[in-house]
Amino acid sequence: MKRRKDQDVSGSAAVSKAVPQTRALRKEAGDWLKARRTEAGLSQVDLAARLGLKYYTFISQVENGFSRVPTETMEAWALALKLTPAEFAKHLLVYYEPELHRLLFGASK
Repeated sequence: MKRRKDQDVSGSAAVSKAVPQTRALRKEAGDWLKARRTEAGLSQVDLAARLGLKYYTFISQVENGFSRVPTETMEAWALALKLTPAEFAKHLLVYYEPELHRLLFGASK
């Protein structure tokens, strides 16, 4: 099948639209995580210590939307924040993988 001149083969148009949305969703996730941390009575330093992190700045990066909670550490984060791991992971999927969340659980948020 031939492609037209105006068709984008690389998908870069979709990627450029997704990047701001991804950043916004990560910031929302960070706001949610900061609220959970505050509710648990923990500072960023406290949470980093409970997670065995050398520097608390990673917590700041996650809360500000510049990074995300790694999947392999979600259980530790959940327990440190006094949340159930399954619900914690399910909630973060809304922000980190919204389409996967929709497929698995229906409408998000």
